[in-house]
Amino acid sequence: MAGEGPPVLLLHGLTATRRYVVHGSRAIERSGRRVIAYDARGHGESSRAPGPPDYAYTELVADALAVLDAAGVERAALVGQSMGSATAIGLALAHPERVSALVVITPAHLGAPSADLRRWDALADGLERGGPDGFLAAMGPPTVPARWADTVLTVVRQRLERHRDPAAVADALRGVPRSAAFDGLDALAEVAVPTLVVASRDEVDPDHPMAVAREYAARIPDVRMTVEDAGESPLAWRGGRLSEAVVDLLEEAGA
Repeated sequence: MAGEGPPVLLLHGLTATRRYVVHGSRAIERSGRRVIAYDARGHGESSRAPGPPDYAYTELVADALAVLDAAGVERAALVGQSMGSATAIGLALAHPERVSALVVITPAHLGAPSADLRRWDALADGLERGGPDGFLAAMGPPTVPARWADTVLTVVRQRLERHRDPAAVADALRGVPRSAAFDGLDALAEVAVPTLVVASRDEVDPDHPMAVAREYAARIPDVRMTVEDAGESPLAWRGGRLSEAVVDLLEEAGA
C-alpha cells in the first residue's frame, strides 16, 4: 500500500505480478489516492492454491474482497489488467457496493471458459517442465511486428522470473481459463459504476483483441474507451501515461 486518500485496488494479469499493472508509476498516489496492490494467488510472492480448480474467478474475486477487508476499505476504485480486469468486473457485478469506479485494461475475457484450453495447458506444461524457457518455447515466436518482438520476449521472461513458485503459476494457467468471471458479455450491462476501457491495437497485442475491448465499451452503460495512436507502443505498457488516464477517470467520476 502507498499514498493517502480514496483507495484504488490494482489487479494484475495471468502470469504477471502486482508490479505489472501501472509498471512502477506513482502518479496515482501523487494524485492524492491510496494505492493497494497484491500478487494474486500462486503469483509473485503469494502462496499457491491446492490445485487448478482453486484458481477459478470466484476464488480470485473472493481474494480481492479479502484484500479490501484486510486494508479496512469499504469501497474502492478497481484497476485491472487482463485477468485482473475480469476479476474487477466480477467483483463489481457481485458486490457493487464495494466498487466506486472501474478501469478495465486490455480485456480478453468473454464471460465464459476459454475456447482454446489446449493452448493454456501447453503453456502450463512448458512452464512446469522448463521454467521461463519452456513457457517461451510453448508460446512460440511472437506474432507481432519485428520491431516489437524482442520487447515482448523480454517482458514475458522478466514477468515469469518474478514468481516464487512457477508450478503454482502453471496451475493458474490451467485453472483460470476454465472458469468465468461473469455470465457472458451481456452481463456487462449491469456494471453500475463509471468505467474506462483501455484497449490495445491487435498488431502489437494480439492476445487482447481490440474487438473485445469494443464489446465491453458497447455494453457497459457509463463507459469511455481509449487506445494508443497507431504505431505507438500500447498504452497498457506505459505506466505513466496509463496512470494519467486512470486519474482522469477517477477525477471525472469523483471516485
